[in-house]
Amino acid sequence: MKSAQPKVLHDLCGRPMLWYVLEALRATGVEEIVVVANEELEPQLQPFGVRCVIQTPPRGTGHAVQVALAALEPHEGTVVVAYGDMPLVDATIFEDVQAAVDADAGTALGLVTARMPLPSNFGRVVRHGSTIAKIVEFRDATTAERAIDEMNAGIYAFDERALRSVIGRLSDRNVQGELYLTDTVELLVEDSYRVVGVHAVDYRLVLGVNDRVELSTARATMNERLCHAHMREGVTIVDPATTYLEPGIVIGADSIIAPNTSIGGDSVLGLRTRVGPNCRLYNARLDDDVRVTESVVLDTAIGARGRVGPFAQLRGGNVLGPDVHIGDFVELKNSRLAAGVKANHHSYLGDATIGENTNIGAGTITCNFDGVHKHPTTIGRDAFIGSNSSLVAPVTIGDGAQTGAGTVVIRDVPPGDRVVGNPARSIGAKKAAST
Repeated sequence: MKSAQPKVLHDLCGRPMLWYVLEALRATGVEEIVVVANEELEPQLQPFGVRCVIQTPPRGTGHAVQVALAALEPHEGTVVVAYGDMPLVDATIFEDVQAAVDADAGTALGLVTARMPLPSNFGRVVRHGSTIAKIVEFRDATTAERAIDEMNAGIYAFDERALRSVIGRLSDRNVQGELYLTDTVELLVEDSYRVVGVHAVDYRLVLGVNDRVELSTARATMNERLCHAHMREGVTIVDPATTYLEPGIVIGADSIIAPNTSIGGDSVLGLRTRVGPNCRLYNARLDDDVRVTESVVLDTAIGARGRVGPFAQLRGGNVLGPDVHIGDFVELKNSRLAAGVKANHHSYLGDATIGENTNIGAGTITCNFDGVHKHPTTIGRDAFIGSNSSLVAPVTIGDGAQTGAGTVVIRDVPPGDRVVGNPARSIGAKKAAST
């Protein structure tokens, strides 16, 4: 990867490659997962909830399994071996390879094979008739063996007792001077065990990722898989090729996702939402019938029938009630807007609490930072904040109050009062219309 970051931790649709392998294994009921790693990777594995053993020095795949088995108490059952850089392998493949093992019938190993285009550097599956006899690594293969197009995908399920009986007999007498796990195939056959191949229907699903070009290809495949899953659940994705999703998000039925939209984190979208084009949502909560257009929504909840955009930025800690309108070039940070609030143009609202049906005029700014601390702004219900108002926090503007255009508010405004100027001065409550 030509990177300071370990390969298996490179991002693929919002998750490290290794995450996908672990999730697929857990989905098949694997009870204990051991990751064989080097000392550099070990401290970074804690968030994954797995046990880690160190392979020092690395002496091949067979040695890696020896290290793992030495750390495990022997038990009756199946041991699955997989690579951490194969994120496209799904639970079905792991289920099938485990199902192939039948110790009572003498089947000690199920291994995944695939027909792959030649030339290829994968190990070749050598058969005697229909029976798997051995696997030959590419570097050790003869010209005739390199012509075989059935290849070892590197996913195995062993009967543990049989595996332990042969793992110590591996030899490093090969071109690379390593202990090959693939040599267990021939050793098991010599001991009269059966080895069964489990064919992968699409070789592309069992390809490892070894550079950033292959990472990009895997990412496109995974993103397509995610998009298709949502589409089959009733979501319209106008252009999956330009829609970027992460695992775990929820999108309600009859929603429409327009092109150039990214949705990730713990985002949950309700029914009939419309997002895009040109949107980024992360940890967003959208209730039913919300529309977001050409905007960024981060760590924000938007109530039913909310309207956001175009060109709005909602970042961090916002909670919007139903029927809130946030328009073009409006930025929100850590603010709570009650039902029916409107901020339609060119405003910044930070650390603000705003009551129902209040209107925020164009160019309004909550001046929440004094250079050292953030301070809150509270605006009551049915208030009207005039264009280009500056609200110097901490400050409270009461229910039904109004500020004139260009007002600089540095003191609290009582309910129903009207203020204008810099600094703001009261011109009295608005008189009721005479009849």
